[in-house]
Amino acid sequence: MIRTIVTPEKQDISIHIPEKYIGKQIEVLLYAVDELNERENLKNKKPSDFRGTLKLTDEQYDDFQIHIKGIRNEWN
Repeated sequence: MIRTIVTPEKQDISIHIPEKYIGKQIEVLLYAVDELNERENLKNKKPSDFRGTLKLTDEQYDDFQIHIKGIRNEWN
């Protein structure tokens, strides 16, 4: 496995594939490291940390609760 971090200076990047990988399926991932750090920060949160983040109006909250109850009733 080869893993490296690069800082591109333009939109195009060329990679050299090792000979032992020729003819094999390989996986290429592209993401910004700071995006990964943001996701890691979310993993450390508890569900209660998200309380109030939707900022719903009273009407939206009531509609949401009706929807949730309907979904739960489908389980029965």
